[in-house]
Amino acid sequence: MANTGPPSAGGTSGASFVPQPAAVSTPGPAAPTNNTTTAPTTSTTAVPPPVVPPPNNPQNLNQIVTDYLLKKGYKRTEEIFRQEVKDLDEGGRPRQHIDGSVSERIFPAGKYLSSFKHFERWVDNGLDLYKFELGKVMWPLFVYSYLRLVAQGSTSHAKEFMQKCRGRFETPRIDELRGLELITLAPHVQENSMAKLYRENRYVIPINKSLTGNLFHFLERELDQCGAVVLDILQQHCRVDSVDRGPIEPFSFEAIYRRARNQELDDVDIQEGIPGLASRSGVANRDILENQAALKLGPLPLDGELRDDIAAELEEEDRLHPPKDGIPTLVDEFNSMHPIKKEDVVVEMQKVRENRDRFRIEGRTGGAGPGLSVCMFTFHNHLGSFSCIDFSKDQQLVAVGTTESYIRVWSLDGKPLKSSLPPEKDMKVNNRKLIGHSAPVYAVAFSDAISNIDRNLYEGEAKPETDSKLLLSCSADGQVRLWSLDIWTCLCIYKGHDGPVTSLSWSPHGHYFVTGGWDKTVRIWAQDHASAVRLLVGHDTPISTVAWHPNGTYVFSASDETDKSIRMWSMVKGDCVRIFTGHTDYISALECSPNGKILASADIGGNIFLWDIERATRIKRCRGHGRGGIWSLSFSVESTILVSGGQDSTVRVWDVEMPAEGSRPANQQDGDGTIVAAGAQSEGKQAGVVTQPTSNPSLGKKKGKEVMITPDQISAFPTKKTPVLKVQCTRMNLVLVGGCYYPETQDRDR
Repeated sequence: MANTGPPSAGGTSGASFVPQPAAVSTPGPAAPTNNTTTAPTTSTTAVPPPVVPPPNNPQNLNQIVTDYLLKKGYKRTEEIFRQEVKDLDEGGRPRQHIDGSVSERIFPAGKYLSSFKHFERWVDNGLDLYKFELGKVMWPLFVYSYLRLVAQGSTSHAKEFMQKCRGRFETPRIDELRGLELITLAPHVQENSMAKLYRENRYVIPINKSLTGNLFHFLERELDQCGAVVLDILQQHCRVDSVDRGPIEPFSFEAIYRRARNQELDDVDIQEGIPGLASRSGVANRDILENQAALKLGPLPLDGELRDDIAAELEEEDRLHPPKDGIPTLVDEFNSMHPIKKEDVVVEMQKVRENRDRFRIEGRTGGAGPGLSVCMFTFHNHLGSFSCIDFSKDQQLVAVGTTESYIRVWSLDGKPLKSSLPPEKDMKVNNRKLIGHSAPVYAVAFSDAISNIDRNLYEGEAKPETDSKLLLSCSADGQVRLWSLDIWTCLCIYKGHDGPVTSLSWSPHGHYFVTGGWDKTVRIWAQDHASAVRLLVGHDTPISTVAWHPNGTYVFSASDETDKSIRMWSMVKGDCVRIFTGHTDYISALECSPNGKILASADIGGNIFLWDIERATRIKRCRGHGRGGIWSLSFSVESTILVSGGQDSTVRVWDVEMPAEGSRPANQQDGDGTIVAAGAQSEGKQAGVVTQPTSNPSLGKKKGKEVMITPDQISAFPTKKTPVLKVQCTRMNLVLVGGCYYPETQDRDR
């Protein structure tokens, strides 16, 4: 409808409508009049003041027309009029694109919503095999439709479009969606950084060749319904790349084929999206590796004075206790090690001695390495309340966190725990209860310690204490607490996370520690600071676990739910320097090798991935655990052996250096099932496959479910009904294992 005055007696554009008893009662053309419409009067006694016309603007005219149509009962015409005037600017002309571009077609504002919904129905009603790839078009269609509506000033249509179409992207793209919501005015499209990236770059959409033909055939067929809008957006703002591959979705044949060849699902999709925009689909290691400096994965240099003091003491030790023939001296061993910076010379000396006397495990075991010693600690009568376990580094203490919000600490040898409090000097108890949290405890961690040496280096002075002095804990109450193991009380409470804190870990050098929480952030803390010294943001979903690099300059974090990525952060700068993607299940454990070159990650699907940190590539996948979760990982001192423990009540030992596709030289026994060497068959069982019971043994029946085991598994240590919560390799290569006994366990997701 033209933006002119109503077709009645009263004038043309700019006139004010004053109803009179003798006014024309039916719509029709009227003769042109002057710009004033005051009715003539025959009174000679008093002249009413003239009616002052309101300002000449389209809004007044629109209101006049609306009132007139309502008065005459043209309700449907009035509704159509209101829809049309939404797309008129202040001058009464159709709104144009903010940058004056003539290459984009101007569609009615309501067309974008109807086109998006029509295209969405076609995608959702199609074959499941094609939904994943065709769904890639939905996000750019959503973004550019919204930006066009905002740019042409259709504010009400833009709000309606955002409200009705955003539900599809709430979970996978919530951060981008929140940024898009901030763009509400036409100038924002020019000034907002996110809008600039989308407007100045083409959105890359890789799609299978056959699907590309189906897509454009549909758009041509449905040109009036949605094709015109979608085609225009694809032409102006996107680049559809036809790729030579099968349709992709997490469980498609193409995906399974790639995983079998150790290929990642996003190899082809690495360039999807907008360059420079941080999204899960568009950010990958290729971008990071091109923009980041090389990692420094070696140990930090030892302070000169500290090195001299340690070397002098080791020389004295070698003089008093000369090594046997063929065994290197302590000084030689110290020079060949990767030293860790410590303030206490005694601690460094004892670590060197333990390193020399450790049980050595050689690499390339061929899947049948030496008999590793495992010491299992089983907790009874816990009533299912234990949620986490940790052993002290000197193998003297064990701590458990519970879902009942308290922590309990035991001495492993049963001896009384020490206390510095005078009233407790004579107290003989082998366990302590730490109360302070107000919600379930998710993680506990002891500070560094060593077994005390048998000779006092400092004659005439007190023998130095080298046991654990501190314990960290985190909880669903959002707090991190630092506990003293001398006075058995809380020393400090660290607050900063918005929500539960799910994981924590001490720095290899002490003093610093890292935490991860449900607020999607990773925070690095110092003992003497009440607030975090680093805030690391980048994950899309809550943090499930964290770990340190052995040189103390990098931390690793894993995210759960839809993210399922692992990020490596620089402690110095706070930047993300590596991203590792490939897990399809909840990531439950992380561990970095002592040599600093390999990262191990595990998930609840029973998979263990080994990653090359420097090249940011996956080395191999280890399989053997049943479903339910691998809750702990630990490397040997030589970084050649990996130990894992999980919900399937087994501890498994893996050869790090053996390829996943290698051959197993000898048959192995694994609990209730039999593993047959690769290439051989026995009693109808397949090579590399173990049959695990998945029903209650007390019922007399066992329903087997096959779990594929990769040949790089060296051995497996089954427990009866004790899911393993913690495995820890000591500096002597002894494996400590902790778990909780469940007498009524039936089927624990094996």
